[in-house]
Amino acid sequence: MAMKSLKFLKPDDASWDVDKSDIDSSNNTPFVYNPCLSLSLEQQRLKLPVHRSRNEILYLLEKYQVLVIVGETGCGKSTQIPQYLLEAGWCEDGKMIGVTEPRRVAAVSLASRVAEEKGSLLGDTVGFTIRFDDCTDKETTRIKYMTEGILMMEMMEDPLLRNYAAIMLDEVHEQSQNVEILMGLMKKILKKNKNLRLLVSSATVDAEHVRDFFNLNVTKNEHADTSTILSIEGRLYPVDCFYVKDPVADYVKATVETVLKIHNAEPSGDILCFLTGQEEVDTAISLLQEHSKQSVKIFPLPMYGSLTNNEQMKVFRYCPKGLRKVVVATNIAETSITIPGIVYVIDCGYVKMRWFDASSFTDNLVVVPISQNAAVQRAGRAGRVRSGKVYRLYTEEDYARLPPHTVSEIRRCELSSAVIKLKALGIDNVVRFPFPSPPPAKNLLAGLELLHALGAVSDDAELTRPLGFRMAEFPLSTHETKCLLQGCDWGCSYEMAVMIACRQVESIFISPASGELSIRAKIKKREFEVAEGDLLTFFNVYSAYAATSDDNKKKWCHSNFVNHKSMKRVTQLINQIGSLLNKFDLKLTSCKGNLEMVCKCVVSGFFPNAAYLHYSGVYKTVRGVQDLSIHPSSVLYTLQQPQWVVFCETVYTKKLMMRELTVVKPEWLLEIAPHFYHKTYDR
Repeated sequence: MAMKSLKFLKPDDASWDVDKSDIDSSNNTPFVYNPCLSLSLEQQRLKLPVHRSRNEILYLLEKYQVLVIVGETGCGKSTQIPQYLLEAGWCEDGKMIGVTEPRRVAAVSLASRVAEEKGSLLGDTVGFTIRFDDCTDKETTRIKYMTEGILMMEMMEDPLLRNYAAIMLDEVHEQSQNVEILMGLMKKILKKNKNLRLLVSSATVDAEHVRDFFNLNVTKNEHADTSTILSIEGRLYPVDCFYVKDPVADYVKATVETVLKIHNAEPSGDILCFLTGQEEVDTAISLLQEHSKQSVKIFPLPMYGSLTNNEQMKVFRYCPKGLRKVVVATNIAETSITIPGIVYVIDCGYVKMRWFDASSFTDNLVVVPISQNAAVQRAGRAGRVRSGKVYRLYTEEDYARLPPHTVSEIRRCELSSAVIKLKALGIDNVVRFPFPSPPPAKNLLAGLELLHALGAVSDDAELTRPLGFRMAEFPLSTHETKCLLQGCDWGCSYEMAVMIACRQVESIFISPASGELSIRAKIKKREFEVAEGDLLTFFNVYSAYAATSDDNKKKWCHSNFVNHKSMKRVTQLINQIGSLLNKFDLKLTSCKGNLEMVCKCVVSGFFPNAAYLHYSGVYKTVRGVQDLSIHPSSVLYTLQQPQWVVFCETVYTKKLMMRELTVVKPEWLLEIAPHFYHKTYDR
């Protein structure tokens, strides 16, 4: 395939909106197409590829302590293997089978599916535990799906996991921070608990690396190995790969051009295009829609995490007769979903990732080249229904220069949450901890420095009592936990709980795309806005919602363009945060309108994220002097720029932007964090 082009660069005119769902592994879409939906549940189970390996799985688990399973998305490993272990009697002594998932929604949906297959109520034989939600029974639950963070919390209560017969770490190819820590912890636990079995499953993983990591055999006798590999045959057909002769200058336009060439020259079959983010997907969709209006018989559909469920489900439906479906997706279509009918794949060669800058304590959302492993996974999407073709918008020489594997999250993220959990589990020397992919030492040091600044660890790098141990128990970020616990001391824990809960949902406001509704939504939003910033605005919205009677809450949300589902979830989270505080004999208390106290409490947790307005017109972080801007979604974007702010997170589009801001006074930084800041006069 030849294509006239200039240079292999990302588009100069591209910009990216915040798309939390695409960059946050806990929110990816877990849909998998099921071609056997019309059959009975038992017949569906028998038709899954994993069923052919049932006896081999049970035999290898009897012989080896660790089994690494490599199988394509949709082969049935996540739902069937726990059932095989239950049926084989692994839970007869009252122990459980634990299955960890990187995404909360995946844990819930998988537990629901397995409970349906077992013919039991969810929470009986099969249950799930995710952050703030526990749907299990201590007496009857035998298969337990949970997020990776929940298993770490359970390790604090039972370091050897004696309540489990087997643990299954699922979807390890996503290489989340938690799964890296869990693998290191499981290696230590398996040395002590010889009866425990570990299954590590993935669609694409360096299986030999994982096997060798867990192999406790120190001799050269291969019969003494404690870990092994099993590959499950999937439903893959041959895939032909095509490369461009010359690098492309704009891969979004090149993607659209390639779609049209495939449509004109290739036989029937749907097309899947990979781009990096929501903005690029929407741009490509609009270009394809223009062509579809000009008698080109294509049916373009977007696919990214922040779409509504109804919009996401459209890609799984059959397109109108006589049209060719073209799905333009972000990297969530690599492994998180399986779309029916895909025969042709277009791979732009890039992916969007977060990278942590230890010098300024900021996260940069950047577009980087994919790995060879990811390229193979993308190509595999074309071989699910028949022989397929993948068109790579980069040269074969560029492919050879790509890194073999994707950089794991733990090597490119902020590590304070990981460090405090390891400390709570008794790991004193975190630098020597056996990470499968050891993170940079500077990131570990930055995480330890942040914990020390927050008061969670002492000068001797030990967890402080009670603050450090309490912070380790909360399933929140270290910043949020410090705000919440400080709020208990200052009498504003209710306000902190509301703000933290609002941060956990995707959006509390509904933003129509355009037209009169969009204008009305902006007017309504402005009625809630306060000069103190975004977090106080969240509290304003929830206070008005809570003051409305239950019968009128939905109507109130509709008239004020507030997301009713988000508000219901916020209410649940506040109640659950209150339950967590009760375990420590702490209560939700309100300061009843003392805004300065609330803002100071925010500063107590987020003071490392302080920024000031420089005379040049841009914001700069106090630590690291990083240039920043206010994100357009912030209520402060349209107001007069405040001199000093603290932010909850940053996102990189064309420039580094601050989100969820609170206006502060510089003297508060000196008052609350004198160990972190001191006044100078050389600005």
